[in-house]
Amino acid sequence: MEYRVHARRIDAHGSLAVAKEAEITLDTDLAGRRDAMNPVELLLSALAACMLKGIERVTPMLHFQIDGAEVRLEAVRQDAPPKLNLIRYEIIVDSAETDQRLDLLHRNVLKYGTISNTLASALQLVGSLRRQT
Repeated sequence: MEYRVHARRIDAHGSLAVAKEAEITLDTDLAGRRDAMNPVELLLSALAACMLKGIERVTPMLHFQIDGAEVRLEAVRQDAPPKLNLIRYEIIVDSAETDQRLDLLHRNVLKYGTISNTLASALQLVGSLRRQT
């Protein structure tokens, strides 16, 4: 499988990325901007999308019942050289499944996630999956 994105600079305050028929404004302003995601936020969004898509993929195979899911992420960055050292995540599912089944879902989401596997090979990826309270 191959993926393609085309990104271009609009001006000193932002850029635009296009994939298929979707567009997203990128925060490439040195001062930052509130109405667009910066590169780290985009990376975290890609990981969140990977985890949520993984839930959609494995729940039918596991005959797993959920009424909702969300992912919360945070990254720890070092300055010199600039890179991320750690990403923490929390997957929260609205489900009456047993704790053992939640653990199975968590393992499967991580095992089959393209983005999660890629990032886990480059930095520390730590987190949990829990039931919504």
